This record gives sequence, structure tokens and C-alpha cells, in this order.
Amino acid sequence: MSAAAGVIRHYSDSRSYLIKLILGIFLFIAIILPLGTMLLNMTVSDISAVLRMPRFRESLFNSFCAAAAATVISIVLAWGFALSVFRSNLRFREMFSVFVTLPMLIPSISHGMGLVLLLGANGIITRIFGLSGTVYGFHGIVLGSIFYAFPVAFLMLADILKYEDGSPYEAAEVLGIPRKNQFFSITFPYLRKPLISVVFAVFTLIFTDYGVPLMVGGRFITLPVLMYQEVIGLLNFSRGSVIGSFLLIPAVVAFLFDVLNRDRANQGFVTHERVRTENRLRDAAAGGYVLLTCFITALPVAVFALLTFINSYPVDMTLSFRNAARTMNMGAGRYFANSIIIAVWVSVLGTIVSWFTAYFTARIPGKSSRVLHLISITSLAIPGLVLGLSYVLFFKGSFIYGSLAMLILVNTIHFMASPYLMAYNSLGKLNINLEDVGRTLGVGRFRIIRDVLIPQTRLTILEMLSYFFVNSMMTISAVSFLSTVRNRPVSLMITQFEAQLFLEGAAFVSIMILGCNLIVKFAVYAVTKIYNRKGGLQ
Repeated sequence: MSAAAGVIRHYSDSRSYLIKLILGIFLFIAIILPLGTMLLNMTVSDISAVLRMPRFRESLFNSFCAAAAATVISIVLAWGFALSVFRSNLRFREMFSVFVTLPMLIPSISHGMGLVLLLGANGIITRIFGLSGTVYGFHGIVLGSIFYAFPVAFLMLADILKYEDGSPYEAAEVLGIPRKNQFFSITFPYLRKPLISVVFAVFTLIFTDYGVPLMVGGRFITLPVLMYQEVIGLLNFSRGSVIGSFLLIPAVVAFLFDVLNRDRANQGFVTHERVRTENRLRDAAAGGYVLLTCFITALPVAVFALLTFINSYPVDMTLSFRNAARTMNMGAGRYFANSIIIAVWVSVLGTIVSWFTAYFTARIPGKSSRVLHLISITSLAIPGLVLGLSYVLFFKGSFIYGSLAMLILVNTIHFMASPYLMAYNSLGKLNINLEDVGRTLGVGRFRIIRDVLIPQTRLTILEMLSYFFVNSMMTISAVSFLSTVRNRPVSLMITQFEAQLFLEGAAFVSIMILGCNLIVKFAVYAVTKIYNRKGGLQ
């Protein structure tokens, strides 16, 4: 019996090491080699030429200022929203929390377009209130970036508040410690490290985005837009590589901070939920703030719907399906099908690779697992534009270049880190002795995976599939350098229509992407509810 168990163990371990080796080689080729190729593509003369460019210095300064301002405002507003939802007796808090994340389901460039439609020269708000001034430039980028980053900041802050232990506050109340002292003695130490992570994450998100600046930047050029112009407009890949290396800096800093502080920042499990006291004035203020925020959040989506189904804003406000039909005739249906194919393949491939990588790193300790873990989360530090350019330089001339498979691969790597961490955390919480018990009973590792671990993490797998799908549908960064006329995803039609001043078509494309992502999100929510209800009945 022991001999048979030994054979099973040896066979299982051999297969495990082989799969781990295959995953490591795949990630090394898909992440490290392309990034290394881009960095090696830079020459001393190109670096010197870029550093001497007045536009580069100006765009670097512009990017830093706009990202810093938008980060501060986004976090302050998101903090107020998170407090209103989780620290008051607000009704329908779950509904508001979901509603305010709607902007995450459309491309960032759509937020910039929404600002133009609301606050541009012929914008709806501009015409109603007779406003003057322009939405283009620094203020437009900051405002658009707030729309784009606010939901991300809220979700991160909500996660912090949701799992804060209320026991220290109850003890402080019993001891008569004033609220101000409670903040500096309890709240601030708890929030300090997580809040720094939020600041880094939001700043990096805004700093590396080119969708909003491309739409409302005007003459206020940011670093991602400059890189886009150098590569797409001038086909200068060497200078694009230099600019891309500067885009890596804040992402790498955020990545290193997160890696170095991940374990020390863990606060353990919540032992007692914080009690919400009765306070009508506070609850009324929280309700008003939440409703106002949700209304403002819904404005761009409402504008897209309005613009799509009228003949020509602001000349002819007659309701019509003409713009939708014109958009479909220009190939939106074919490109939407491309996006669906890419998103489905990325969801399946990305979830499989992420889950099995997380299994080997979370449940099989060792140096190779630590290396594999580090490579897996490296994509957190690579902006989409940089990853796209890296793939151009590394895969150009290969059989995969210019194909749909290229876009599937780059999206899988671009969005892999977050789903990987979802699976890593879920698998790490399960009993670590399952495999050892299985060996004792003569049960192989992969049978444990099939019969125990996958069923136990099915909701996490569902969230992983949803994450990959939604982000693949709306991304415009990593795919912008790699798509062709044949394999172009529908999200890139927004930039095409904006350049042609066909904003009605761009609005319709945004609505298409939003509708598709909402269906997927609702399906995941419904399945999760059904599963939880069945689990509760059991």
C-alpha cells in the first residue's frame, strides 16, 4: 500500500513540476522577454534625443501634475462615498456600491468623450447653463480622470473599511476616549499602509492612461499621448521605447511597495463588525452625497444613450436609429464580434493559466514557486501601452504577429495579475494539508484539484472569468499598437469615430460595450446569488 502511494506521489510530483516549468516558460516568454526587448531597443542617442525634447519634458511635467491632482481629488471623493456607504445607516448600500462602478465597464476614452458632450462648446450642460470656457486641457484631463479612477479608488477604500475590526472602537468608547483621539490612535495606524497602496494604484492608473488625455487634452500633451503619437503617428519605435520606460517608473514603484508591504499590511480576520450608531443628520448627509455622486456618475452613460438615438446633436434632436444603423454599416458589428471572440478566449485561457499558476505558487512552497509568483504579478507594473509596444518589437515577423491570437495573448498577460491574486488568496485560505492527506490515502494531486479545490473556489473562478471578459471588451491601450483592419476590437472604433467627428457613432460603441459588460456582470451576480442561497439552505 505504501509502495503504491509512493509511486502515485512520485508520478504526481513529476507532472506538477513539469506543468510548473511549462507555466514558467510561458510567462517568461510572454512577459519578461518582450519587456526586455523593448528596453534593449533603446539606444544612447535615442535616450539623449528624447531627454532634450521640449515636448517630452513638458509632457512629463503635465502627466505628473494632472495625475497628482486627479489622484488627490478621486481619493477624497471616494473616501467620502465609502464612509457614506459603510459608516452610516444607508439603505440599499449594496445597490449604490454596484451602481457607482458603472464607469469601470466602459473604456477610459469614453469618459473623455462624455465630458466633451457635457461640457464642450456645444455640450448639454454648457448650453443649459450658458457656461463659458473650455473643457480641453489640464482641467478636462483631471475631471475625466476622476470619472475614470473614482470607482477604482472607491472599491479599494471600501475593501479597507469593510474589514476593519470594530472592537477597538467599542473599547475606546467604554474608556471615554474622544473621537479625535480615536482617529489618530486607531483609524490612522490601520489606514496608513493600505491608503498608501491606494494612492500608488490610483496615481499609476491615471498617469499611464492615454484615453482621457487623447480626447480632452488638446494642446496639453501627456506622456502616454506623446508615446502614442511617436509610435502610431511617426513609427518611431526607439523613441517610443524610451518614453515607455518612463511610464514604467510609477508602476514599478507601486509594484515594489505592494510586494514589500503585502504581508506586513495584512490585518487578519475581522472579529467584530463596527457598530453604526443612530444619527439622522449624518445619515441624511450621507444619503444626499451618495445620490448626488450616483447621478453625476450616470451622466456620461445617459449622454451616450441620448446622442446615439437622435439624428444630429444639437441641430436635429429627433429620435432616430439612423446613427446606430450607420455605425453598424461602418463595421461595428464585425469588430464587436472580434471583441467577443477575444474576450471569451482571454477569459478561458487567462483563468486557466492564472488559476493553475496560483495553485502551484500558493500550495507548493519552494524557490521556484516564489519566482513564478514574482513573474505572475509583474504585469501589474507594466502599463498597457508599454506592453503593446513590447509585443510589437518582440513578436514582429513571427507567425502570431497581426493575428487575433496576438490580441488574445497580450490581453491575457495585461489583465492576468489581478485574477491571479484572486486565486492565490482563495487557494491559500484552504487547508494546506489536503494534498498530504490525499497522498496518504493514495489520491493524486490532480484528483484533489478536480474534486476539492476547483469546487471550493468556483465563485472565485467565476469572478476571474468576469474580470478578464469585461477588461478585454473595453481596453484600448495594449491592443492599439497590435490590431489590424481584420482583427480590430470594437473599442478602438471610438478613437476612429472621434477623429472623424462622428461622436454619435462613438457613443453607440460605448453603449454596446457597456451593455455587453452589464450582461456578463449581471449573469455572474445571479449565479453567485443562486449558489449562496443553495449553500445557505444546505
